[in-house]
Amino acid sequence: MLHLWSASWIAAFALGAIVWGLTFWTIIFHRKKNDELPKQFKYNSMVEVVCITVPFIAIAILFYFTAITENFVNKETKHPDVTVTAVAFKWNWQFQYPQVTYPGSQNAVNTVGTSDEIPILVLPVGKTIRINEEATDVIHSFWVPALLFKRDVVPGLHNSFEVTITKKGAYVGHCAELCGTYHSMMNFELRSVSAADYQTYLQTLQKFTPGAANYNNRQAAALKAIGQPPEATTTHPFTTDRTARHAS
Repeated sequence: MLHLWSASWIAAFALGAIVWGLTFWTIIFHRKKNDELPKQFKYNSMVEVVCITVPFIAIAILFYFTAITENFVNKETKHPDVTVTAVAFKWNWQFQYPQVTYPGSQNAVNTVGTSDEIPILVLPVGKTIRINEEATDVIHSFWVPALLFKRDVVPGLHNSFEVTITKKGAYVGHCAELCGTYHSMMNFELRSVSAADYQTYLQTLQKFTPGAANYNNRQAAALKAIGQPPEATTTHPFTTDRTARHAS
């Protein structure tokens, strides 16, 4: 996608240079010099053919490479290494890891954000990851700018995509679809870790069974278990208490 975007801009600048060159050439060399009426041309077939053919070729080339890139980006493998589910709701995220369930239950281990805690999606580097998307209310959009990719999360519609993360780190994520009052506060963090740390993270989450007294602290505890900061580092919670706000 980055290559397509960069090449599109290069092509746009090249065509722009031609247009601006012709514009300035006309301004400089065809200025009014006297009151004599310049030679008039009713039609110029060659100019018309060029003005139709060149844009058509440019559009056709852009369409071709766009279609190839979209097919590549949307391609999914039959058996991804990791599968996670991002559940969007007004105005936060839940991240489910269906490959691991709580003992004696069919429910996948998960973490969920609150007004006081940014949800963190932990994923391994070097693995093919499929992210399934679900929405419980309105249309949202899963967007991690560092991935150069976003995809809408639509109620009742199964959306998914695959990604392979190559670098460890922490990356901010947003909802990119206007979804209501606190849309701008609907952030999350993607934390990419080693495959071994990812497994340890899931195993630690598995110990915090629903209903336990420490269940709500599972995200921070699991991150600490792999030596990661227990709270998001790329974004922070926003207060939803309007009475706490004041004009500066």
